[in-house]
Amino acid sequence: MLQFKNLTEFKSMVGKELPSTEWYTISQEMINDFANATLDKQWIHVDEERAAKESPFKSTVAHGFMSVAMISRMLEGMFSVESVKMGLNYGLNKVRFPNPVPVNSNLRMLATIKDIEDIENNGVKVIFTCVIEIQGKKKPACYAEFLAVLYE
Repeated sequence: MLQFKNLTEFKSMVGKELPSTEWYTISQEMINDFANATLDKQWIHVDEERAAKESPFKSTVAHGFMSVAMISRMLEGMFSVESVKMGLNYGLNKVRFPNPVPVNSNLRMLATIKDIEDIENNGVKVIFTCVIEIQGKKKPACYAEFLAVLYE
């Protein structure tokens, strides 16, 4: 994990890659919890028997938006800025799901800081280019341009 004293120091990271995250295993319990939280209980996500028989993936798969929802948590494991008192999700510019995530897959994220822009109230808007990889697969689970704001 990279550590910075303040946002001025953090701004030196524009155009640079952050360290990758550890691998996270996507369990059926996590998929079910996400389905319950979002009310998206499509069989491809939650019905293990039917997915094994009818799905081209031969198992349940995680929701694409589950990968997006994990970005904030994964970023927390990549860097910290000591002076930051609060961070908020700001949005997404681009999101793609090039590859499904079968249950029990291992995921990790690679991220580059595309831009950092000063904003009001002693903060910055950060644009991250994020790629969530699936262990053993060529195509990633998710590509996203993720925006966050950080305040000192």
